[in-house]
Amino acid sequence: MSDLARVQELARGALASLERNRQRIDDLNVYPVPDGDTGTNLTMTARAVVDELDKSSTEDRAGLVKEVTRAALMGARGNSGVILSQIIRGAAEVLGSEATIDEQVVARAFQAARDAAYRAVREPVEGTMLSVIREIAEESEQGASGIPALLQRLVRRGEEAVARTPEQLAVLREAGVVDAGGAGLLEIVRGLAATVAGEPLPEAPAEREQLSVAAIHQELSRFRYCTTFVIEGDGLDSDALEDEFLRLGDSLLVVGDPEALKVHVHTDHPGRALEVGTRVGVIDRVEIANMHEQTTQREERLLEAVPDAPAAASGAVAVVAGEGNRRLFQSLGATKIVEGGQTMNPSTADLVAAIEATDADEIVLLPNNSNVILSAEQAASLAAKRVEVIRTESIPAGLAAMVAFEPERPAEENAAEMHEVLEGVTTGEITIASRDVELNGLSVRKGDWLGLADGEALVRGTDFEEVAAAVADRLLAEPRGVLTLLTGAEEPTLDDLVKQIEARYPDVEVDVQAGGQPHYPLLLSAE
Repeated sequence: MSDLARVQELARGALASLERNRQRIDDLNVYPVPDGDTGTNLTMTARAVVDELDKSSTEDRAGLVKEVTRAALMGARGNSGVILSQIIRGAAEVLGSEATIDEQVVARAFQAARDAAYRAVREPVEGTMLSVIREIAEESEQGASGIPALLQRLVRRGEEAVARTPEQLAVLREAGVVDAGGAGLLEIVRGLAATVAGEPLPEAPAEREQLSVAAIHQELSRFRYCTTFVIEGDGLDSDALEDEFLRLGDSLLVVGDPEALKVHVHTDHPGRALEVGTRVGVIDRVEIANMHEQTTQREERLLEAVPDAPAAASGAVAVVAGEGNRRLFQSLGATKIVEGGQTMNPSTADLVAAIEATDADEIVLLPNNSNVILSAEQAASLAAKRVEVIRTESIPAGLAAMVAFEPERPAEENAAEMHEVLEGVTTGEITIASRDVELNGLSVRKGDWLGLADGEALVRGTDFEEVAAAVADRLLAEPRGVLTLLTGAEEPTLDDLVKQIEARYPDVEVDVQAGGQPHYPLLLSAE
């Protein structure tokens, strides 16, 4: 069999194994963002290699290596696909350099694949596909008698490595899933092993794994857009470009060579990322995906397969403004959401209706606005169910309280825990003054930025960042562990503000979420 025919056969075997497990791998996807596309991205990356090989007529091994590595690079999709392209590059360069392929060469190929994968990632994280390729490479160092036997051993070590990923990465452990990228890499190796042994691929599970509610409900990513594209040019400097892209977002990968680089970045400003590329070369293969929308679609798709659960001991009803905030409350267990906000407060009847529509005998009710507390208390007195009102005066306070909510507990116990949490929470708001006014000794002019801390006017100014930083300073005046920033419907740019806060308070975790609330470009809470 020619080299081309053999490589085509192996690539098709890997692709077939991925394709039959694609949906299962998508469902597992909660890291680095829960957008539910890891299986699809790995499959599309592998398919790009197969498609290129199907068109090839080269019999030169060096030429085959170039075709395979370029196809993987150009066709790489998402974070996992870009890492896979480097795994392919590392392995192909070793396999293409040897006249005879035996088990020692295959072992070195896996070791080179591991090294290339780790080089590609600026800050490697264990518990991901990096851990899986590392353990597989370590196993290859033990040797074997023949390539088929070696690959079977690597499959078994890969299975063990994937099973260990929740021990290595907290987000997987909390969600009760293994890493999706690692699971996908294992299927690739499984496909290669079956093809080399001349055996049929093992059957994919007849039914997809039943995921826990924690695995389904995941917080939205900090940034909105997964942006991937290719830059082609001369003398491209990946290190210099990395520094520029890091200012725009995270989950950054810049891989390739001086003539072609693949860029993957999570950002709120995909246009700026593309501008960086066009400044140094020609961009191509541009793909921009709304990760927030993907996360919502994944959640809706997976919830359809979840069997109806027995009625909870207590339910949570929350008054919320903003689509992002709605999803955050739902991810923390809120059963019913009532639309509300500074200028759209729900009536007592609206709250009673939400209470009665909740499938639980007892309710905790979070008004999340000082103007709604009285209506909430009236609704509690009118409802046929037992209702505990949690006197939350803001959305950030409500989110902090919801962290303590457990549907298995009675409403009274939940209320006690939630009130205890609120004692350690301080909140802030940034808005634009709609008129001239005197507040708390501040002379505020229409159009000024106005910062409030725990409901009282604190600072005014014409610079958003200065006002927001002053509010953050007040909230962090006492030792705190987490500062949460909820961006409004008109999302401000927070990069410089976040850097300033992180530099000033290195022990504080800054968590940025897209809340989508009207009238308040930024809501803050510290706990």
